[in-house]
This record gives sequence, C-alpha cells and structure tokens, in this order.
Amino acid sequence: MTPDGSIPTAENNRHATIPPTKLAHIVLRTSDKRSLLDWYVTVLGGKVVFENAFIGFMTYDDEHHRVAVIQMPDLKKPDGLAPGLHHVAFTYAGLADLLATFARLKTQGIIPRYCINHGPTTSMYYEDPDGNRVELQIDNFATMKEAIDWVRTPAFEENPIGVDFDPDDLLTRFKAGEPEAELKKRPNIGPRGLTVR
Repeated sequence: MTPDGSIPTAENNRHATIPPTKLAHIVLRTSDKRSLLDWYVTVLGGKVVFENAFIGFMTYDDEHHRVAVIQMPDLKKPDGLAPGLHHVAFTYAGLADLLATFARLKTQGIIPRYCINHGPTTSMYYEDPDGNRVELQIDNFATMKEAIDWVRTPAFEENPIGVDFDPDDLLTRFKAGEPEAELKKRPNIGPRGLTVR
C-alpha cells in the first residue's frame, strides 16, 4: 500500500510491488487429456475453446481459458506425500448455486470426497480423474472484512480446519427453507486436529 492507503501502481511508484489483477488459469499435465478435459467441462459447466493432440483449453466465463490440459504420455501419479499444489478452488455466487452444482454432479456420479464448513467458506472437495483436488466453495460472509474478522476469533484459532457436513443434509435443509445465514454458520465443535487430507 502507498502511504495514502491506495494500491500501488506503476504510475504512482515505479519501485512498488504491484499485485496481479486476477488469477488467470491453471494448467494440468496428464496422460489422458480427453478424460481430464471432459471432467473439468462437466464440473465447471465450461466449454472447450481450443484443442489439439497436445493441449486443450476450457473456460466457463469471459476468460479465453481457465483450465488448460497438456497431454504428456507415461506420467506417473504423484504419491500423496510429495510436495506440490494441494488443491485449486472455484467460488460460486451463493449457496443455491453451490447446492445446484452438487446435485447436478451427483446425478453424473461425481461426488465430493469431503465437505467442510471452514467458517469463511462452505466447501466441497472433489478429485479429478488424475487425483487433483478441486474445491467448489461459497463465501459465508458478505464482505472480506467480516471473513477476516471471523478468522481472527478464538473459534478459528482452536479449529482452523472447520466442521464436516453432509451435503445431502445441507441440500434438504436448504430446500425446506432454512435461512441461508443459518446454513452457512459454522457450528462450534471445539478443537480439531490439524490433519490435512
């Protein structure tokens, strides 16, 4: 930040650290491009905008590509203990959209591996055909300030992972008309181990 609290730009400070304007895309390598590309198109409601024998681009919005998949034969799946990316996350506009996506994917045999209300987000974690983790989430607070304030509470300090939930139960409660604010509120279960899945 500049002394006046504004975000630095090249125009107001040539030595400033300038953050990017957005995260543009992810690129995955695989030995089965077609299967992986189809999975992301299905899960994210996207479309393929380019594909050849080596690479495929898909998008779900106005970006020319959000996910690219590179064909590389003879790749080995990494073991779960190797360093690397843990997961990527995609945010939905609200609980109705997240639950509609869950219901749609379930009819196609794509179900989350686990679901957690982290406090700041309600999240469903999936695995693509190569075992990459993909989080589909919503923000539980109306503003980032509210989310950051909540993360600074004792409840988050004692349990920074969150509380597991059953997505079918959440969908049933949503359809029954339970207020969204109540559905997004993280229950207090006390301390939770820090095991990362």
